[in-house]
Amino acid sequence: MISLGYLAASTLFILALKWLSHPTTARRGVKAGELGMLIAIVATLAKAEIINYQWIAVGFVVGAVIGLPLAILMPMTAVPQRTALSHAMGALAAALVGTAEFYENGTHLSAFSMTALTFEVLLGFLTVTGSLMAFGKLQDLLPGRPIIFRGQNLVNGALFAAAAGTAVYLVVQPGATALFPVLIGLSLLFGVLLIIPIGGGDMPTVISLLNSYAGLSAAAMGFVLNNKLLIIAGALDGSSGFILSVIMCKAMNRSFTNVLFGGFGQVKMASSGEIEERSVRRASPEEAAAILEMARSVVIVPGYGMAVAQAQHRVRDLYDGLMRRGVDVKFAIHPVAGRMPGHMNVLLAEADIPYDRLVEMDDINPEFPQVDVVLVVGANDVTNPAARTDPSSPIYGMPILDVDKAATVMVIKRGMAPGFAGVENELYFMDKTTMLFGDAKAFVGDLVKELSGIAAVA
Repeated sequence: MISLGYLAASTLFILALKWLSHPTTARRGVKAGELGMLIAIVATLAKAEIINYQWIAVGFVVGAVIGLPLAILMPMTAVPQRTALSHAMGALAAALVGTAEFYENGTHLSAFSMTALTFEVLLGFLTVTGSLMAFGKLQDLLPGRPIIFRGQNLVNGALFAAAAGTAVYLVVQPGATALFPVLIGLSLLFGVLLIIPIGGGDMPTVISLLNSYAGLSAAAMGFVLNNKLLIIAGALDGSSGFILSVIMCKAMNRSFTNVLFGGFGQVKMASSGEIEERSVRRASPEEAAAILEMARSVVIVPGYGMAVAQAQHRVRDLYDGLMRRGVDVKFAIHPVAGRMPGHMNVLLAEADIPYDRLVEMDDINPEFPQVDVVLVVGANDVTNPAARTDPSSPIYGMPILDVDKAATVMVIKRGMAPGFAGVENELYFMDKTTMLFGDAKAFVGDLVKELSGIAAVA
């Protein structure tokens, strides 16, 4: 019965990934994953090896006390931070189980099992500190810019080599228990140094990569414990996270080595002199509402600024107001807009915006030349034409949303500071672009009020 339960859980995990790949079936995928995990837990608790349930019950209570507030109270805008914490907790669980197994049965394990165990512990503990560092950067507890020092890659390489060498020695000499804490310490330190040179612009890739690490650690734990369900679930998690990381790198025209060692994503503030030298067109909410009122087609481009301002519900009100006036409204989604893969999709789904109104970058780009008005809400680098036109730009070659090809562009932004790539957005200085300065939530709310006023007068 336990084997059948594990088989059912594995099947549900696979179906969950399949259904989560499309918005219309995503809710079904979440439920399938939850059901699969419930079956897996119940089947594991039915094993005869469990002597008593006292500490298991304590773990359930502690986990629930921590998990429920995270799930209920944390706003949708903080999903990237919560995801980073989840990776840290999952990796910590795998690493602690590996530690317990080493001290309990280390001298009796085969060379293959010991190899899997040391791999699990190394990857698990570096994922713990790496995920916590990512959480700190996302939560602004740590600097979002890359922290770089001379010889950093050499130090990181030497540290990893020392950790790997320690792991190999433990495989050959499993009785050298005094070296095991050294392996743990090196792994924890390497996780910190791995993330600090990575800036905010690469956080979507980092989040998916850490997800992959946590999954691979769980898969290795499955080999150590001879648990087929852990092997399957960890492999699914690890491979899907790796594939997503590849997709994110392609979306940013970046390589894994550049993400991990390039220091991209440094936030640079433009000087006041640079801002004064180039003028931009500005507009008030009244003027912007009049432009939207006359449009037949509008494409809204959400970005991290919308997430920070928590403006997704105001954007929904704007969508409803324009649709009632017969305006065709769509949302252009860039794969790396925000702080994690699918960040914009999650926020817009929270505001109950219909899935069929969300259009991916490759599908919406050919439509921009026929669009009357593009409204950019807090997006920056993903709309910068320099990625197509300026070979000297650090984002050159990065696929972007071709909003500059629309008839009229309006951008809601707090100021003229550049995005994570640290370069000015050439879109802002084009003749067809109008800047709408202010908090995204407040400005979109003003647009909704102005549109309502126009309708009342009409």
